[in-house]
Amino acid sequence: MPRGRPAFSPIRDNLVELVYYLGKGYGYELYKKYIDVFHKTTMRSIYYHLNKGVSLGVFKIDKVEYVKGDYSWGTGVRRVIFSLGPNAKPKKDVRVLKRLKR
Repeated sequence: MPRGRPAFSPIRDNLVELVYYLGKGYGYELYKKYIDVFHKTTMRSIYYHLNKGVSLGVFKIDKVEYVKGDYSWGTGVRRVIFSLGPNAKPKKDVRVLKRLKR
């Protein structure tokens, strides 16, 4: 048995389904959609699984954009746009699509 954590994650699998139906998205947008469709999780967990998915080839970074604005932490934000990578295997669950359309 290999050491360490298994590469399988239900949160990452759910994110694959979301990105499959949305096409692409950035972290906070995917977090809001995840809460609507699959209910409770943390934003930190979503960002962890997106970044871990990039290292596993499940997600890929489509582009990085900088958005100017007046935020409490500064004058702008960095948005990393994710899309499905070559190792993504979406199940194409129609229940996810139905919940996204609500």
